Amino acid sequence: MRLGITGHRGLPTETEQLVREALKEEIQRHTPEGLVGVSCIADGPDAWFAEMVLEAGGVLEVVVPAEQYRDGLPEEHHHSYDELLRQAAEVHRTGMVESDSQAHMAGSEILVGVVDELLAVWDGQPARGYGGTADVVAYAERTGVRTRVVWPEGATRD
Repeated sequence: MRLGITGHRGLPTETEQLVREALKEEIQRHTPEGLVGVSCIADGPDAWFAEMVLEAGGVLEVVVPAEQYRDGLPEEHHHSYDELLRQAAEVHRTGMVESDSQAHMAGSEILVGVVDELLAVWDGQPARGYGGTADVVAYAERTGVRTRVVWPEGATRD
């Protein structure tokens, strides 16, 4: 099973705990043998998911939306990003340089294109900018990729 992730960054601490538990449950629905998690490994759900896939004995593939992608992530996430990238069995790249919304959407399109199912940590609201979670969910739906929304009861977003 090739399982991808998309989701909101910058979630409140209480929501983070709810989402982490829900993601863990989603991953546990799959056996480690043959489990491939695909993630852009941004801070938040992308990285939590990637860590959980590896902890469960699955394989991690990473999508790098742009050469400058890491530079646009919070500095406190760089170590985790580097460690997850190092553990990736395969890395997919868009070939884009600048880490902007077009690159992020291009990366998400690659991710959706290589997975059987997409987990979306999504509050159901429209994207706050092009390439946001809602846009990724819409793209998955247009291309026929099964999507499971992960938004636990009690979760909130600023």
